[in-house]
Amino acid sequence: IMPLVDAGKMPAMKKIIEGGIIGNIATLDPPLSPMLWTSIATGKFADKHGILGFSEPDAKTGSIRSVNSTSRTTRAIWNILHNQGYTSNVIGWWPSHPVEPIRGAMISNFYQRAKLTPGRKWSVVPGSVHPEALAKEIAPIRVHPAELTDQHILPFIPNAAKVDQKETPALETLTKIIADTATIHSTATYMMDNSEWDFTAVYFDGIDHFCHGFMKFHPPQLKHIPDDLFHLFKDVVNGAYIFHDMMLETYLNMVDDDTLIVLVSDHGFHSGALRPRTLPKLAAAPAMEHNPLGILCFYGPGIKKDERIYGASLIDVCPTILAALNLPVGLDMDGRVLDVFSELPEVNFIESWDKMEGDFGEHDDLMKEDVEASIETLQQLIDLGYIEDPGENQKAARENAYKENQYNLSRVLMSRRKTDEALDVLLKLYEQDSNDVRFISDLIQVYIAKGDAREARKCLSELGNLSDDNANKRFVNIDLLDARVLLCENKFLKAEARLRELLEHRPNSISLQKEGGKLFYNLGKINDSTRCFEKVLRFDPYNSFAFYGLARNCLFNGKYRDAADHALSSIGIVFHQPKAHYILGEALYHLGMYDKSVDAFELLLTMNEYHMNARSRLVEIYSKFIIDDAKRVTHEQFIEKHKKGTITVVSGLPHSGTSLMMQMLEAGGLETLHDIENSDTDNPGSNYEYEKVKSLPRNKSWLNLAEGKVLKVPAGLLKFLPKTYKYRIIIMQRDMREILRSQQIALKRDPDVYPMGLAESFRKELNMANEWLESQTNIDLIHVMYSSVIDNTLGSSSEINQFLDYQLNVSNMVNAIERSLCHNMN
Repeated sequence: IMPLVDAGKMPAMKKIIEGGIIGNIATLDPPLSPMLWTSIATGKFADKHGILGFSEPDAKTGSIRSVNSTSRTTRAIWNILHNQGYTSNVIGWWPSHPVEPIRGAMISNFYQRAKLTPGRKWSVVPGSVHPEALAKEIAPIRVHPAELTDQHILPFIPNAAKVDQKETPALETLTKIIADTATIHSTATYMMDNSEWDFTAVYFDGIDHFCHGFMKFHPPQLKHIPDDLFHLFKDVVNGAYIFHDMMLETYLNMVDDDTLIVLVSDHGFHSGALRPRTLPKLAAAPAMEHNPLGILCFYGPGIKKDERIYGASLIDVCPTILAALNLPVGLDMDGRVLDVFSELPEVNFIESWDKMEGDFGEHDDLMKEDVEASIETLQQLIDLGYIEDPGENQKAARENAYKENQYNLSRVLMSRRKTDEALDVLLKLYEQDSNDVRFISDLIQVYIAKGDAREARKCLSELGNLSDDNANKRFVNIDLLDARVLLCENKFLKAEARLRELLEHRPNSISLQKEGGKLFYNLGKINDSTRCFEKVLRFDPYNSFAFYGLARNCLFNGKYRDAADHALSSIGIVFHQPKAHYILGEALYHLGMYDKSVDAFELLLTMNEYHMNARSRLVEIYSKFIIDDAKRVTHEQFIEKHKKGTITVVSGLPHSGTSLMMQMLEAGGLETLHDIENSDTDNPGSNYEYEKVKSLPRNKSWLNLAEGKVLKVPAGLLKFLPKTYKYRIIIMQRDMREILRSQQIALKRDPDVYPMGLAESFRKELNMANEWLESQTNIDLIHVMYSSVIDNTLGSSSEINQFLDYQLNVSNMVNAIERSLCHNMN
């Protein structure tokens, strides 16, 4: 858009940009249009609104049909406006068939599609127009592909005469897209000009179809595109945008200065090096051509002028329009009211528009469908012999449609971090079809998210064992998945080696560079991590995850201003990122910008109210810097209410006596959590280790296993302990020379060599851990000297017993120490 605007070829768009507000808008996962446009119309994710794909089982015929409006499970904005007395025109929305009986007119996404069979009458599809009598009035203004002449084609393909129509259907495809788009436009302008209306919503699928058909030919020329095809079709996409700008200009000329105009796309399109060369043979494969960022513009009265908006999502459109009309926003809507107004209107809320009684211009209850229940009923009737079996082909089509929709649901649940629900859906899909690479690869991702390395490895083996004849197997990067599983298994060195090998062979892979950025951060190799994320941004300058990664790295290094800048960049692209908001809040806190830090943390809590680190930081700020006892108490009470059980933690540097303390506590009667059978080759002589502790920075789901037990956690990982538990922490302290000598012996190195750099690094790690410990409100802490344990075992044991509320058998603790082994224990 912007190059065409700058070249003077999209004047209407330029007027919108200069007179209103513009920004990127983040799509949702999966980026499938019927799901996305329903989210735009409802302000809710697909697991709430019920539209889950392009097609769905048809319980009446036993086959499949295009997705219907009757499957939507929540009210759309036009239903709300109907209830509030507004008159609406809704034209071409996907999906809106069959149309709903709203006040005004509704024309469905079936209306514009023309039958191409010569000699057949082009009738209006039943159920595509409300009120029904309107169909006869608007039918003549539709545009049939056969009506188009070369003058309509040449602006898109100047050398259209050179197209070999026997070899490529390009011209037929183009004429259909133009005719469909023109029909929607003529109908929308007719309704605006010939009816009284308060709200008009027009959906064009033209640009989407133009881009799916012709973006591969758009400049710059891709290597695999032949010269003749490139020169034939290189102007189509630009022509499509100019065509839409001409239509936009018509709308601008038809409305007065009191009209608010919202321009939104459900996603963008890759137009450069990120365009995929090939696509897998899957129903939703074309979505791989989408850019996750679309465009959003607001223009009109009360809207900011010549400004940008950051962090918008599709689910924010409906709440913002409701606020513009001074109507309450449903608390069950997932979106928020965007900051587009010159003066923010007072935003009111109700529990849910779905729970309101009254006339909402909806289908009656008999038309509304629960597709899954309908299909079960249909199959039952077939089995009983009351309905004729439609046949194996129809049954297979029906089952495949249902399978695709369930897979889309699993993607939605995964994107919303509902891993348990996503796992349930994926396991059922896998039972039905164990050869679908999507089900297996997504199961791996879910198991990794849950920290279940064993199941993730099992699924990876099954994926590798799939036949090479499986056409879609080559679209899955099994080596990258292996690196992720190795990371989940806490085999950091192997994961690093595998990933560095992959990066060497494919240095320009965005997915590999992102994975490298994550892994190197977990390994503490911040500079390597930063280089990976910077490389991602060279290829994809609007990659929100790369900005988040850079923000996290800068926060780790104490570069707080840079951390804040990168966090803001990430949030500006994709707003709903609790982790990015937390980093922003932390960075602002360390910069002394406490008021802005509070704003970041409080906003974060609207997304994740259980973020205890944010609440603890707010308690501190409201106690010390912005005195507000009421807010402080609110957060303290929430933390106390939701705090889970108590975990006893033994911590310190390697070889500071942590295993000795674990042995004493176990002898004293406490249960320790460890998998002693695991021998870590990277830390010879380790004892009382629990493998999953290494994954604390990214996976805390297993910590419930440590409640009421004793867990050994290295000092450097203490800061990753979540606020949801109460901790009693024993910090082991030992002379640094003894620690390093013990480590050298364990590593079979010269014990008389004193590594100064390592000593300084360990001291820094201890200082950082102690600084963190002092700032926590959910921790009871005791420091124990290793030498005291050795020289005064009884006294130390008694002191520890007092700290742990006299739970221990002190005599057994004393007897547990084998002095001959003390200097070899870590």
